[in-house]
Amino acid sequence: MTTPILLLNAGSSSIKYQVIDADDERVLAVGLIERIGQDLGRLTHTVDGDEYVAEDEYSNHTLALAAMVAMFNEHGPALDQVKAVGHRTVHGGDRLTQTMPIDDAVVATLTELSPLAPLHNPPGIAGIRGAQKALPNVPHVAIFDTAFFSSLPPESYTYAIAADIAQQYAIRRYGFHGTSHNFVSHAAAEFLGKPYDETTQIVCHLGNGASISAIKNGVAIDTSMGLTPLEGLVMGTRSGDVDPGLIAYLHRRAGMSTDAIDALLNKSSGLLGMSDMSDMRDIEAAKAAGDERAQLAWAVYIRRIVGYIGRYFTLLGGIDALTFTAGVGENSSAVREAVVTGLSALGATLDADVNGVRSKQARAISTPGSRFAVLVIPTNEELQMAREVRAVIA
Repeated sequence: MTTPILLLNAGSSSIKYQVIDADDERVLAVGLIERIGQDLGRLTHTVDGDEYVAEDEYSNHTLALAAMVAMFNEHGPALDQVKAVGHRTVHGGDRLTQTMPIDDAVVATLTELSPLAPLHNPPGIAGIRGAQKALPNVPHVAIFDTAFFSSLPPESYTYAIAADIAQQYAIRRYGFHGTSHNFVSHAAAEFLGKPYDETTQIVCHLGNGASISAIKNGVAIDTSMGLTPLEGLVMGTRSGDVDPGLIAYLHRRAGMSTDAIDALLNKSSGLLGMSDMSDMRDIEAAKAAGDERAQLAWAVYIRRIVGYIGRYFTLLGGIDALTFTAGVGENSSAVREAVVTGLSALGATLDADVNGVRSKQARAISTPGSRFAVLVIPTNEELQMAREVRAVIA
């Protein structure tokens, strides 16, 4: 028996897709549609190791997804075998808190929530509508990036602002990267040989976007991203935590509009703002060459991570594991070493030789005497999505 599931991740001008057999968890096809809405779009489709490319004008998501269907029809695998379509949906707010079949009410709620995620929910909705037209005879399922953190207690998700304003405008911590934190935390418990609901852990998702979560006995109780994905750790182009007074100060002192400040904090800050480089590999090379801006950016980046881990360690009362994942977390031995070195007061010790080995496998990089396990586990959001869709349609 096979259960092929098509997984879609729709952005404003692109759609990433995969087909995964949810029974044996094989990847059957991978694709990317780029430059939707521009003069010339590009569709790249890979199946059985062969890559196929098409270029055309995809003026909207519906046409782009129709082109995707045509590519499947020509090169396989057969879409008429697909049992469901899973949609990565960034913001479900506090109403859409679990993976669920998509109906008109779900789409209406996503539309209402669009002010909370103006760059993500509208293209996600367009992807849903386009996919429903392209594949009308199978169930469509929404997987919400915020759902994993719907378990946060009020003392974690509440901001200390006027309660009536917070309620009127749905201002609270939501958290993001939930699909990744969900997958990795389950994989960490499995790696340790412990039941998930008996495992207390901290997960560091370190990519161009970065977030950290505190998970106590299988329940997320805190996370670094907040109302938006801007809060928390230093990221490739996002500032992470800053004094909220910075916004009013820049408006008064520099005459910047709120849109300009928003763009500054999201697109021109973080590692890029401090060093003119957003890629950690470039930061590491420049740091080694003596670039003072890269050295400072590195120090700020590491200190922020160490600070959050220390806070969450105390909140959790100790942990079974600290796990690194995503592009930087999985591939930068130097970042992992610097973070764990900064945690020596908590009893963390690193096996430098094991940490230095590049691998795509889940692995422990701590010494046997470490107070808690330090793990590296590659994330797989698409596989997590496929598992959740399979559970819904079952």
